[in-house]
Amino acid sequence: MARRFSARYQSEPFSALATWARRLAVFSAVATLVSIVAVRFGILESKPALATLLGALACAGLSILVAFAGLVALWRNGSRGIGRILTALLLNVLILAYPAYLAVKYRNLPPIHDITTDPINPPHFDALARLRGTDGANSAVYTGLYSAEQQRVAYPAIEPVELDLTAQHAFDIVRRLVARRKWLVIDERPPQLPRQPGHIEAVAKTPVMGFREDVVIRIMPTEDGSRVDIRSSSRYFEHDLGSNAARVSSLIDDINTAAENIVEKPVKEPPVPVKPPGKGAVKR
Repeated sequence: MARRFSARYQSEPFSALATWARRLAVFSAVATLVSIVAVRFGILESKPALATLLGALACAGLSILVAFAGLVALWRNGSRGIGRILTALLLNVLILAYPAYLAVKYRNLPPIHDITTDPINPPHFDALARLRGTDGANSAVYTGLYSAEQQRVAYPAIEPVELDLTAQHAFDIVRRLVARRKWLVIDERPPQLPRQPGHIEAVAKTPVMGFREDVVIRIMPTEDGSRVDIRSSSRYFEHDLGSNAARVSSLIDDINTAAENIVEKPVKEPPVPVKPPGKGAVKR
């Protein structure tokens, strides 16, 4: 009986809906990978690549609908294709899981793209300013008090870094941390006493899509040591999904950790020699 049922099942044709569900899922997976590679290797700019990605995600959603329609068809007429439907659903879940996570962040986080430790006098872009403000990129000018208020509510822990180190030591720490993160350094100027701050501009990328986000760091000498201010701003898009705040917070933590491991030796004055009593001294 089991053999007769198996032979009868194998003789049934594959469901066209199951086949198309798998094809759409495979196409969506390939388009997603292509869009990611295109951005990371500079083949496409961010916005065309994002449009390609959104098309791929829409295709994954269509594949899910076709897969469920295929399940209904399999139930009604007993045609084959359950394996193709399950493959399609698995691929679509893998494709849509991370965008769904980003959608939650889009809803819960403020729509800002420019984060700084000093909203009143933020570090300014100099070399990177020429790469912004054109081709739909965001302006290099800080977005203003509205963004600052949104940042204060959403990310209250982002504050300037006050260090008991000289500005040069602080600059060396920041430079090592930037190199460790493999950011592309565009400009770098060490601090010059008495009041010239250090300055580092670099380009970072988001972890998955590789969207470019610009970073500027200012290291100022103070009476008690030095102060480090950081600014991270998305080159494209008005909502950064929290990526700039995460970058600034991570760098602040690493700067504080590195500074705790450095102890500047105080300058000791040479001891004053004590002259022995002369030969004519009267002993009492």
